[in-house]
Amino acid sequence: MYVGHICRAKTFAVLILGVLAGLSPVSPSLAVDLPTQLADGGAGTVRSVIDGDTVLLADGREVRLVGVQAPKLPLGRAGFETWPLAEEAKRLLENLVGGQAVRLGYGGLRMDRHGRELAHLFREADGLWIQGAILAAGMGRTYSFPDNRALVWEMLAEERLARAARHGIWSDDFYRILDHLDAGQAVDQFAVIEGRVTAADVARGRGFLNFGDDFREDFTITLAPDAVELFASEGIAVDSYQGRRVRVRGWVQWRNGPSVSATHPEQIELLD
Repeated sequence: MYVGHICRAKTFAVLILGVLAGLSPVSPSLAVDLPTQLADGGAGTVRSVIDGDTVLLADGREVRLVGVQAPKLPLGRAGFETWPLAEEAKRLLENLVGGQAVRLGYGGLRMDRHGRELAHLFREADGLWIQGAILAAGMGRTYSFPDNRALVWEMLAEERLARAARHGIWSDDFYRILDHLDAGQAVDQFAVIEGRVTAADVARGRGFLNFGDDFREDFTITLAPDAVELFASEGIAVDSYQGRRVRVRGWVQWRNGPSVSATHPEQIELLD
């Protein structure tokens, strides 16, 4: 077991170094030149890494890297099982920013209910975008919210490349993309699901994308009235998804069958 663990760690390290060698900073200048979608949140030095998507700065601020979900550690939660590759994800983030100066960029809501900063991180030394590096290494999934949408399409692009190359989590069945017929296996979990929309409509202000004939059993994407309005404001009609093959991500709930609530357009990718 000990020898196997060392070999696995060495293989992981070689993979990560190879992936990161192909990354470029988001800007050719230092990280203070943030993408235009972001507001400058100031600089800090990383004191410690909590898990694969959270760091603690020397000034006491805890920063949740917005837009990504790394494999989770228990972090003191009773009964919570460590997700596969969670330790490797933490180690990657330590290698990227441990003890280093970073700059924060805000793309929406700036603080969560736990008091953590919600920010994009950039390494001051070379401008490396840390969210992009995590996703390119396959050590996380894009995980977005309607109040924090900056750079989501860019994150999805990095994720797609890593998935195609089977980097990191994308070689582990735990994180596999589910067919819509299997969505019921992921109730109360975050999942990425693919399928073809058989019917799409708005009823009483609420949008429905159905993936089968039985709306009481088959997988459904739902849109609350405010989400329907948001999609429409960006030129996306709910019925435009009818007949299209899509990929959706979100927390799966059981409401007349498995369903995901879509709150913003970036949750739904067109595949055809």
